[in-house]
Amino acid sequence: MGKIIRITTVPKSLGGLLKGQLKFMSDYYEVVGITSKGDITDGVSDLDQVAQQEGIRVIPVEMTRKITPIKDLVAVYKLYKIFKTEKPVIVHSHTPKAGTLSMIAARFANVPHRLHTIAGLPLLEATGAKRKLLDFVEKITYACATKIYPNSFGLNDIILENKYTVPQKLKVIANGSSNGIDTSHFDPKLYSGDDNNYLKKKLHIEASDIVFIFVGRLVKDKGINELINAFKRINSQFQNVKLLLVGSYEKELDPLFPESEKEIDSNPNIISVGWQNDVRPYFAISDILTFPSYREGFPNVVMQAGSMGLVSIVTNINGCNEIISDGVNGTIIPTKDTEALFKSMEKFIIDIAYKNQLSVVTRTTICNNYERKYVWEALLEEYKQL
Repeated sequence: MGKIIRITTVPKSLGGLLKGQLKFMSDYYEVVGITSKGDITDGVSDLDQVAQQEGIRVIPVEMTRKITPIKDLVAVYKLYKIFKTEKPVIVHSHTPKAGTLSMIAARFANVPHRLHTIAGLPLLEATGAKRKLLDFVEKITYACATKIYPNSFGLNDIILENKYTVPQKLKVIANGSSNGIDTSHFDPKLYSGDDNNYLKKKLHIEASDIVFIFVGRLVKDKGINELINAFKRINSQFQNVKLLLVGSYEKELDPLFPESEKEIDSNPNIISVGWQNDVRPYFAISDILTFPSYREGFPNVVMQAGSMGLVSIVTNINGCNEIISDGVNGTIIPTKDTEALFKSMEKFIIDIAYKNQLSVVTRTTICNNYERKYVWEALLEEYKQL
């Protein structure tokens, strides 16, 4: 049985974004997980919880999400030592920082197969000297890897347009996505009318309200400033609307405009519930996903919403415009366009028949294209071919 090391920057990615996949792969390979320890609760670290959940051995290596040269060099050295000791056949990384550090370390350690999955390019929003630095780092990552897996076809094109690597190194697994989606888990039938009414009452949502939902980090790059501005206009025209925000701020890395935060705090029709380990109950009481992100890899949230039977308003970016077909299971709008977002939200409020027509196919589309077992089997086949 060959050994595969899977690496992410933080435990939330290893145990959340790849949930179930490591356990599945451990039936065929010895799987070792590497990431930072994360927080410690009751003496158990986030990393230990991943080990229990996936049934794999884990090794902690502290990595930061920011540019920290000294800490990064220390992490590269630690990873190099681990790879020389463990002698894996494959090192497969996810998330930008883990990708760069582990691909460099694996190259020096002569690991035969160095794989990196790209799930979005944060650098696309950077400019000037920072963009040049990030472009340079990206090219180093790809140069050290033997194979690059963009998790959407649009991302594949962007990588080629920016000349980060050669076409031969690139491959999209299955139809896209890093982990697919468990459609039996994200199923609206799991939530009864009583369940939904209880949560609505708790959140002061009336039965007649139309609920727009956003799930994800409350940051500028997710289009939250535009969403808040669009909702303010919607709210001034329609009384029976609510905006449900499920996610936490990242005020250091990517803060919102102060006026957006103020509106979230003061508008009684904007309900912000913070980070939730289980987002399904919130999808179950909602009608429309609003996801005006500037950049994505292959967004889990859009798949989750579709699997829960919601129509989506998404921006015309890779991943989003692959899951959503305009006028079929949702609406596609330009990025950073408050007016287009407002008009799409308005249409779904005014034309309920149109919304209901689209919602009929949302779950079927996800089940047919992105069921996670399908993604896992495709990745397993890729490993076997290597």
